Amino acid sequence: MEDKLLAGRDFGEVYRVHGTDLRDFLVHAVEASGGRVLYASGPGRAPVYLGVQLDSDERIGMLVYPFRITRNPIKKRPRDEVRGQLRYGSEDTWRREHPVGRDIAGVDVTTIIGIDPVDGVLLGLDVNLWDPLPMGISFYAKDAELQQAKDSGWHVWEKVNRGGTKRREARSPTNLETVVAFTPDRFIDYARLERRATSLRLDPPLRFAAATAIANRVLPDEPQHRHVLEEQFALTSEQILDIIGGRNRLSVAVRGGVAEYHLERQLTGAPGIASVRRLDVDAMHDFDVTLDDGTLLRVECKNASPKSSASGAYKVETQKTRASKGNAASRFYPVDGFDVVAACLFSPTGRWDFRFGRTADMARHKDFADRLAPIQIITEEWGDTLSSFRA
Repeated sequence: MEDKLLAGRDFGEVYRVHGTDLRDFLVHAVEASGGRVLYASGPGRAPVYLGVQLDSDERIGMLVYPFRITRNPIKKRPRDEVRGQLRYGSEDTWRREHPVGRDIAGVDVTTIIGIDPVDGVLLGLDVNLWDPLPMGISFYAKDAELQQAKDSGWHVWEKVNRGGTKRREARSPTNLETVVAFTPDRFIDYARLERRATSLRLDPPLRFAAATAIANRVLPDEPQHRHVLEEQFALTSEQILDIIGGRNRLSVAVRGGVAEYHLERQLTGAPGIASVRRLDVDAMHDFDVTLDDGTLLRVECKNASPKSSASGAYKVETQKTRASKGNAASRFYPVDGFDVVAACLFSPTGRWDFRFGRTADMARHKDFADRLAPIQIITEEWGDTLSSFRA
């Protein structure tokens, strides 16, 4: 169309749409979530641009691609599904690419949102995965998922993402995508989540963790302060992540730290666990975990390999990066060095799940009988929790 400007700015392609109810819904959602609309782009066009001010005087620019969610029965689809369709423009234009508009300065946040105006629920899609917009296709959600969002205000889940007839490859390399459904009073919270996920380029598992972290709380109105590392390094968080992503050893180290973080969160307060103490000492295991019967477990956290064994089972590397000079055995862990290995399954599954194996039952090194073999197969004997390790 001729007029491509929204709010006097060019965000890429602007589409003519019928009806104004989705735009009006978004305006009301801003107000319901504690914001004041300073500017809303005109009716009958998509995307919708909203300039929003909060009580703290923080201002957010939102570029929203809204799509309607319907509950009409669909042939050969489950009866308990709802559907949204990505439809802008005429069908003869759907074959070309439709890139999502983004603010190159990173000031405005772009969102792709399905709206169920009947039940008053919004469903947020991952912009990093759905850009460019695959026009003409549908996205689905279970009615129960939206009902959970309606009941609690905020609901997060992972959905399997596969290739199809129009797209051979899955959008997500992990074959999973994170979906967030929410009520209008959490709209600004979602905009903040998307702003963070986009600027930090969060993959689906990290997006899931970020979305889950705010499930039961409203984010503060005041702008977030810089992290201490940003101040110390005189770099932005994005620049720090770029440095990590460009250096393999740094990236491996960070993945180990992230796995430890998720493990500590999962163990703390879990049934059967009395206390969790994280250690940060060279040549020591990662955690001291005390069970409710007084059993003390020394736990070492390891990332499972992204490649499965020949049998299809997951495997985990249990050796150090290097050996001490003149002592080949020092690269391998002593059998009595810790009691349990907690294997993080993120690399092979895309989920921050763990399997727990007893060190005493693990395979020994073929040359050093008192050392663990460098690779351990995660068998069915490995547990999902630590509760089975009671004395």
